[in-house]
Amino acid sequence: MELNTIERDDLGAAAEDLVVPPAATRKVFVKTYGCQMNVYDSQRMTDALAIDGYAATDAIGEADLVLLNTCHIREKAAEKVYSELGRIRELKAERAKAGREMLVGVAGCVAQAEGAEIIRRSPAVDLVIGPQTYHRLPAVLAKARSGEKIVETDYAVEDKFEHLPQPKRAELIRRGVTAFLTVQEGCDKFCTFCVVPYTRGSEVSRPVAQIVAEAERLADAGVREVTLLGQNVNAWHGRGEDSEEWGLGRLLFRLAEIPGLARLRYTTSHPRDMDDELIAAHRDLPALMPYLHLPVQSGSDRILKAMNRRHMAKDYLTLIDRIRAARNDIALSGDFIVGFPGETEADFEATMQLVKDVNYASAFSFKYSPRPGTPGAEMNDQVPEAVKDERLQRLQALLLKQQRHFGASLVGRTIDTLVEKPGRQAGQKVGRSPWLQPVIVDEKAGEIGDIIQVRITKTGYNSLFAELA
Repeated sequence: MELNTIERDDLGAAAEDLVVPPAATRKVFVKTYGCQMNVYDSQRMTDALAIDGYAATDAIGEADLVLLNTCHIREKAAEKVYSELGRIRELKAERAKAGREMLVGVAGCVAQAEGAEIIRRSPAVDLVIGPQTYHRLPAVLAKARSGEKIVETDYAVEDKFEHLPQPKRAELIRRGVTAFLTVQEGCDKFCTFCVVPYTRGSEVSRPVAQIVAEAERLADAGVREVTLLGQNVNAWHGRGEDSEEWGLGRLLFRLAEIPGLARLRYTTSHPRDMDDELIAAHRDLPALMPYLHLPVQSGSDRILKAMNRRHMAKDYLTLIDRIRAARNDIALSGDFIVGFPGETEADFEATMQLVKDVNYASAFSFKYSPRPGTPGAEMNDQVPEAVKDERLQRLQALLLKQQRHFGASLVGRTIDTLVEKPGRQAGQKVGRSPWLQPVIVDEKAGEIGDIIQVRITKTGYNSLFAELA
């Protein structure tokens, strides 16, 4: 799921002439690609580097350390990283001529998948670090500053959960009233199109005590809405405070007890892990927002089998019926891949029919992109790019029509909105609807962090406009 989002010395200068900033004034620029998990990880890297004297900056030109937190889901995402590294190489050279060191690092899933190949292709890179080893960043940087090229991708995911840095309360307050919280990493499903099991490892669940403690810190800092993250988040399970085995539904009920925490969400889910307890949470837990991202990828049973999704289209549709019976105002989101190897026009039409049957409020759709090392990349009967393009346009037109219809259906309704941040235009604030849309309100409608009732007056391209009810 895409989100909507980074030294060496000058050999001609004497070492004593170089300008080396004190540790307290070092700055780090982090550029994030890909999913919400990467956004969360970027924050964790910043937290770990704060211990080492780095302050975050939004200006790459003033950074002493540049980190690209990368995504490997699609081919273009990886190539964007190498293109960005070319530009950073020039900036690094300019900094070196001025006697300033700039370290360059690549993190995330491309780092995990390609390792030393990144340094071979981009010699300006000083360190490559995988997504499970961010807590080791200060030690890795110490080696990199000494001139050593570092590739740090060996991991045990439990180490990451055990050593995640805890940001200071002031830093949490600065980040705002919504937050991500990782509860699960990795995936055991091995869909044939996906690199996640190879870059993030097998499924590991974060302990209940750690999750609750972090959620309590967030609430104490004024966070009102938390989104639980995982590559396969509804596969989360752990030993609860009553010593029983908990699933995600039970965890959500526990988090809803935390004072100040008013809203809960989770992403991304797999249809095979939507159990009865989690569906019941959607029915019985007011804090759990009526919005569910539940990827299906295709509506063709033949393609679903080739993808190793281990469910059929009718299984997915039956599950949607059960979820809607539990919460009739729930809005569905999904992921779709068009042009998977062997996809025929009939297979694609089955996907279009499933989309019509579900009627999504929003969705993400992509052309199939072969990823090296995955079974899909080795399959015969790859679909021509022109066919992929044409099918994607048809699918996206249908999904956009459904999205706009859902937005229009809210006009005239009174809904709860979490006031989240100032608007782009003077006199406005931006809230968040229960269904995740931005809601534009008058700045006097409420303070940031308030949950207010508003009446939807009209829709924008991706947002709603409202007045205080």
